[in-house]
Amino acid sequence: EVGERLLAPFARGDRLEAQMPAILRDAFDFPAPRHLLRGSEGEGGLQVLELFHGPTAAFKDFGARFLAACFERLRDPREPTLNILVATSGDTGGAVAAAFHRRSGLAVTVLFPKGLVSPTQQRQLTCWGDNVRSFAVRGTFDDCQRMVKEAFVDAALRSRQQLSSANSINLGRLLPQAVYYAMTSLEWWRARHSKLSFIIPSGNLGNAVACIWARHMGLPIGDVLLAHNANQTVPDYLASGEWQPRSSRATLASAMDVGHPSNMERLRDLYPRIDSLRDAVTAVSIDDAAIEARVRADYARYGEIWCPHTAVGAEAWARLTPEARRSRNWCVVSTASPAKFPEIVEPLIGGKVPVPPSLAALLDRPSQFEEIGGTLDELRKALG
Repeated sequence: EVGERLLAPFARGDRLEAQMPAILRDAFDFPAPRHLLRGSEGEGGLQVLELFHGPTAAFKDFGARFLAACFERLRDPREPTLNILVATSGDTGGAVAAAFHRRSGLAVTVLFPKGLVSPTQQRQLTCWGDNVRSFAVRGTFDDCQRMVKEAFVDAALRSRQQLSSANSINLGRLLPQAVYYAMTSLEWWRARHSKLSFIIPSGNLGNAVACIWARHMGLPIGDVLLAHNANQTVPDYLASGEWQPRSSRATLASAMDVGHPSNMERLRDLYPRIDSLRDAVTAVSIDDAAIEARVRADYARYGEIWCPHTAVGAEAWARLTPEARRSRNWCVVSTASPAKFPEIVEPLIGGKVPVPPSLAALLDRPSQFEEIGGTLDELRKALG
């Protein structure tokens, strides 16, 4: 119901309007539970929004499944196959592959940076076959993202193939992510008549933009704190006022390894002056040592197992002053299951991480991918 109310204006007068309820039922068929971090009450209390209960155990399942359901219903079966290009730093590609797998008339091309995603993430990116092809790019996520953008303006490539994107450049991927912010903030408001503030583990800023859009639509959302890993382009921008994109750095929170976040363009359009952006969001950068320490500490103290990305958010909350923690109702967005990062998490907690059945089923599938260089010419050759 919340999704229908929120997204209906964007489909008004379109073929999607009548089909929106069915699309949302198709896409959002898994929960997004919220719970209090048990034991944190004395520090102001931290709410945890779990967005990893979908098929690929990451928050990207929401947007990817919505987009796939839209494409399937909108596409004319007489048209040529539509090729969905997706660049991924870890989670997006797996969610898109799962959402589009075996959907008629649709193909997926996944580009991921070779050696810069976790083993579990790579298996999720490469286990599909059928209408999904995966390419390990000799480069960074920023290279993958650049290749996708260049493909869309390449006349020769577009003359041979029908192309679209499942990255957050596509509003159909981004808008549905506003739904879980709307749902969660409304539930909180109805129960307590106060606003919920969000701490969002951030890389390419799509999740952050979805939250800010929800707030602009009138949802009762308070502060927004962007929690970045050691790729600190955004925190530095807020501090200095100088936008200086840079090459990405590899970190434990690999899905957030973005040095040139494309969704900053949307934030800067929404907030043209740096002072207005500073009023809208704050940002912090968390390095690998702090990620490891937070996973250990919160497992020991609260019994909570974080993925490295959620640990960035938990550390951001821990760094707030006691007054800031108590004067706001904070909710950290838990973006992925820790089971996707056993090689990082298990040594830190000294035990095994339970694996969700849906994720275990994917890990049993054989892996298949090709390797290419980080140029548009290499992508052209791969696509044929």
